[in-house]
Amino acid sequence: MPVYRKLVRGFIPAIIAETGKTYQTRRLSEEKYKMALQQKLQEETKEYIRAPHDE
Repeated sequence: MPVYRKLVRGFIPAIIAETGKTYQTRRLSEEKYKMALQQKLQEETKEYIRAPHDE
């Protein structure tokens, strides 16, 4: 099974479960959650800057 180290929110685990797939989640401490959010923001910012268009 592939491993995706992704920050997920909301009902994403429920949506995955509805497809019949298995998954594992874990809750991060507040400090680790803030770090993960910062990393995600940096990742998305880099993708935006590299994009040829704003769309």
